[in-house]
Amino acid sequence: MAAGVDCGEGASARQHVFLVPEYLKDASKKMKSGLMFVKLVNPCSGEGAIYLFNVCLPQLFEIKVFKEKNHSWFINESVQSGGLLHFATPMDPLFLLLHYLIKADREGKFQPLEQVVMDDMFPNCILLLKLPELEKLLRHVTEEKEIDKKKYYKYSKEKTLKWLEKKVNQTMAALKTNNVNVGARVRSTAFFSGDPVSSDKEEDYICYAHGLISDYIPKELSDDLSKYLKLPEPPASVPNPPSKVAAQRQKRDK
Repeated sequence: MAAGVDCGEGASARQHVFLVPEYLKDASKKMKSGLMFVKLVNPCSGEGAIYLFNVCLPQLFEIKVFKEKNHSWFINESVQSGGLLHFATPMDPLFLLLHYLIKADREGKFQPLEQVVMDDMFPNCILLLKLPELEKLLRHVTEEKEIDKKKYYKYSKEKTLKWLEKKVNQTMAALKTNNVNVGARVRSTAFFSGDPVSSDKEEDYICYAHGLISDYIPKELSDDLSKYLKLPEPPASVPNPPSKVAAQRQKRDK
């Protein structure tokens, strides 16, 4: 389902085009505020990012933006320049919960979830506590204790790495099912320019899937996952050739 969404007030309000799953139509019809755009933490960078939250299910969607030059949209009777296309795709909320669990683990103790998932910068994080089967999700990445019928949680790195390994394997399976060529992309990213072009190898799929999952976790955890999967060490950065270095120095001296 594609729809134009107002992001302001008045006749000149800026509108954006979103591509969302068809079933979200029902959510917006059942409740006036069935769909909410909220600012939550990006679990990879730690900075803020816009997400779409379906209050009815509830369910979390990440927003990806596709930009094309010299492109515009006709929305009703108006023309919107820029041509941005926003994709709303379902996202596993456990990646966002991980951000808070890892942060709380610095205290090294079991805590109730409402004390873990709290953020003055992104107060809408409490919406994550409304997600269905939350306790089942947390079992993938935490140790759990129950005292006086109240549950307490503590981040488990061991469980998390096992869960992330499953995510990598699921991503690999999807890449293969959709016949996505990853070999050339992996070698290009890793500067393996001297390698002959060949068909995709299992290692290529693992490296590429690891890279995709790393977009949703902190770098330190991504490095730990790489070691856990026994991936090859990335090569050192290729130094600039002498002629390029000299040219850069001359530019600075001018």
